[in-house]
Amino acid sequence: MNLQDISKNLSQTQKISTIGKEGRKSARDILLEVSDALMDKGYDPVIQIVGYILSGDPTYITAHRNARSLIGRLERDELLDEVIKFYLENN
Repeated sequence: MNLQDISKNLSQTQKISTIGKEGRKSARDILLEVSDALMDKGYDPVIQIVGYILSGDPTYITAHRNARSLIGRLERDELLDEVIKFYLENN
């Protein structure tokens, strides 16, 4: 590529695609996976997830089945939004 080609490319608007958005798990899916992992280890998922949401302490979530890493992909307010949305839609 020569200088003229580079200059031509810089003068055009470039479209930036969102990387990984299509493959990103929803908050609902993450909560369900984390809940299953917590139950596998004998924990009460409600107590553990509430503890995590309130404190931000990731040790409330087991590392089993990569649950801690999964839940860490979301902001706590996203989790709370999902829980409240689900509750309001189903009650």
